Amino acid sequence: MLLHFSPASSTSPPSPSSFTSNYFLHRLSISRPPYLEFPLKPRTHLFKPTSPPVSYSTKTKLLYPSANRADFRSYALPGFDFGSVESVLEAAGVLTAIIVVHETGHFLAAYLQGIRVSKFAVGFGPILAKFNANDVEYSIRAFPLGGFVGFPDNDPDSDIPDDDANLLKNRPILDRVIVISAGVVANIIFAYAIIFTQVLSVGLPVQEPFSGVLVPDVRPFSAASRDGLLPGDVILAINGIQLPETGPRVVSQVVDVIKKNPKRNVFLKVERGKQDFEIGVTPDENVDGTGKIGVQLSPNIKITKLRPNNIFEAFNYAGKEFWGLAYNVLDSLKQTFMNFSQSASKVSGPVAIIAVGAEVARSTVDGLYEFAALLNLNLAVINLLPLPALDGGSLALVLLEAARGGRKLPLELEQRIMSSGIMFVLLLGLFLIVRDTLNLEFIKDLL
Repeated sequence: MLLHFSPASSTSPPSPSSFTSNYFLHRLSISRPPYLEFPLKPRTHLFKPTSPPVSYSTKTKLLYPSANRADFRSYALPGFDFGSVESVLEAAGVLTAIIVVHETGHFLAAYLQGIRVSKFAVGFGPILAKFNANDVEYSIRAFPLGGFVGFPDNDPDSDIPDDDANLLKNRPILDRVIVISAGVVANIIFAYAIIFTQVLSVGLPVQEPFSGVLVPDVRPFSAASRDGLLPGDVILAINGIQLPETGPRVVSQVVDVIKKNPKRNVFLKVERGKQDFEIGVTPDENVDGTGKIGVQLSPNIKITKLRPNNIFEAFNYAGKEFWGLAYNVLDSLKQTFMNFSQSASKVSGPVAIIAVGAEVARSTVDGLYEFAALLNLNLAVINLLPLPALDGGSLALVLLEAARGGRKLPLELEQRIMSSGIMFVLLLGLFLIVRDTLNLEFIKDLL
């Protein structure tokens, strides 16, 4: 989700007079085919929340969520499955809340300093609903690419004098830095609040690993269903190879064998209840020639909840969890820059994010809490990058002004810098929406 400047209105030329946010989130982990995982480094947090199972089905590669935390953070999944309407609405609600919080940060930082604000919008494009209060237009717009807070600084329809002391552009550098940074600060605070709420309401999940791979779900009429595999089964061995305890390769081990054996019998040693027995499964063949059996697979773990005994423990648990998640976000961003050629294609838009969020919502409440916290932290970190169309880019221009002794860059140059970033983000957004929509499971089935 990138935060950038855009025109104060949808029809005015690009200018650095409003803050906007977009659903173009950078993925938070590095792909290591055929599974996705974080680098296996020591974590500062204590707990490893449960991870949602990932579908292995028609036209879908299985992307293994590692035993590390937040397995749903790999957003560029080939073959998304939206699932139930309820879970989609929950995921969309999380994204909307994050956008509103981010923009509210900018809005309050300006409003409380007496800086004039003209617009507060969720979404872009045509207005679906709006109302006016205290000279501010609040609106919901047609395209869910984010939102913006508009300032009347360069609005040609504004009747406010250009030299008004309460226009953003006329305020001291510190005031503008506070407004620009407030969206990031709001998301960081919101991320901590989400984790703290999780600690108090449902507790923090702790994982105890066991041998094998769990089968949470079996698709009807699939090869697995046809050959007798049932939800809740645990695969202990495949083709005579014993599976270890949960680790970064345990699920991908099963996937690799299945993909390499289309239309050839694969022998699974299965634990069902207190009984162990062998099942022969013949994978169907995918369009790309790989095998598929139509199951969900996840690490075989037992989840227990750790709850605080008092408010001090709650703050302690939430703090450690918060810093652990923040470390993961920063570490994955570093890995991205170090492996940019491999990870550049892993940027995803709102469609992919909602699809992953919907899967998380169907799987576990714990995952939805962490999904929301991670999106907030990701937005905060990405927006601090000193790039045009990001908060960090706007902040860099203000700091450059300070370094020049208070002399601003020529307005035309500043507008060119910001508008180029805006144009790139908008084109990227349209591309991602089309690409991610075509990757939806039901869309792929129609094609």
